[in-house]
Amino acid sequence: MTEIGFHFNLPDKANYACRLVRKAVSVRGLRVVVVGEPQMLEAVDAALWQLSPCDFIAHCRGDAQPHLVARSPVILCAEGADAAGLAHREMLVNLGPTVPVGFERFERLVDIVSNEADDRQIGRSRWRHYADRGYSIQPHDFARSAS
Repeated sequence: MTEIGFHFNLPDKANYACRLVRKAVSVRGLRVVVVGEPQMLEAVDAALWQLSPCDFIAHCRGDAQPHLVARSPVILCAEGADAAGLAHREMLVNLGPTVPVGFERFERLVDIVSNEADDRQIGRSRWRHYADRGYSIQPHDFARSAS
């Protein structure tokens, strides 16, 4: 069963996702798919390019040429696309407002929620979706971490 981490009360989802992805790839050796709306994926893409040359993480879009997708440790995938249709199945990072299509085929899902009221409300519905289906959720409240 997919492990689910719910990271919430974050002031900057894109930069947090960038740090999370860098750690997952560099430290843990994971292959990661990041799903979200186009503007959020643009922000993550920009943040990944701003890493120092020593910390750079190769990445591409899910609709890139197949040989690039196969070799990239990080794939940025549009929300609504079947991320599970990609070769990567280790870690899925959700930055979007909906439950990612095919999330149950990944070993781990990290669902990221900002500290904005609307995003928190939408995040609660995703939490309920996972919980109603019997998934164990590991919460990480960053408002408490900051205190």
